[in-house]
Amino acid sequence: MMRYRSTYHEGDFVVAKTEALNTSYPEFIKTIENRMGRLLKLAELNEKLTPHSLRHTHTSLLAEAGVGLHEIMERLGHKDDDTTRTVYMHVTKTMKKEASHKFGELMRSL
Repeated sequence: MMRYRSTYHEGDFVVAKTEALNTSYPEFIKTIENRMGRLLKLAELNEKLTPHSLRHTHTSLLAEAGVGLHEIMERLGHKDDDTTRTVYMHVTKTMKKEASHKFGELMRSL
C-alpha cells in the first residue's frame, strides 16, 4: 500500500494485482487457477482443487471452530443463510465425532 499509495485502490480483494498501474485490483481468476494448478502439481497434491474449493473448506472449518452462521454469512458476503448452510457448510469428520461425543454424554447423563 505504501509503495503505490498514489495509485493504490482499496478494494479489499483476497488476491490483488501488484503491477504499479493496477495495484490492488483483483487478479483474474484464471491466473489464480493456473498458478494454483502448477503448485498443486509440484506438491503432488490433488490437482482438481480450485480457489473456490478453498472457500468451501474455509467455511467448513469456521463452522467446525464454532463460528456462528451469521458471522460466516457476513464473511462470505451471503444474504441468504440457506446458501451458506446447504452449499458451503460441509460436515467435517471432527464435527461428526463431536456430535457423537455430545450425544454419548447426553445419554450417559440420563
